[in-house]
Amino acid sequence: MPAAALKPKPSPTQSTAKHPVLFDSPYQPATKRPLPAGRPREWYVTHNRRLKAMRLAIALLDSGVYLPDQARDDTIRSTAEKIGMRPPSDTTCRMVRAFMRYNR
Repeated sequence: MPAAALKPKPSPTQSTAKHPVLFDSPYQPATKRPLPAGRPREWYVTHNRRLKAMRLAIALLDSGVYLPDQARDDTIRSTAEKIGMRPPSDTTCRMVRAFMRYNR
């Protein structure tokens, strides 16, 4: 019998890495690139709003808020304050909940 057949197969969630990966907190985001020129102003507003909503959704998930029903406007705004972000508008708060709802 080959030696490979004697080794237990790792489960899909089990890591096969030999060494643990260290994460530094807070991490440095990738360098920002300028946005493409020539688009309507509304495109830039929507783009930046989506980025802000994604950052807030990730911060909420990291803090233990997993359901959109748990993410009320005051919870989202207090999370934004904790991570050093300006308070989001009502539209951005709705977008955060939508990200949490549809990315499940």
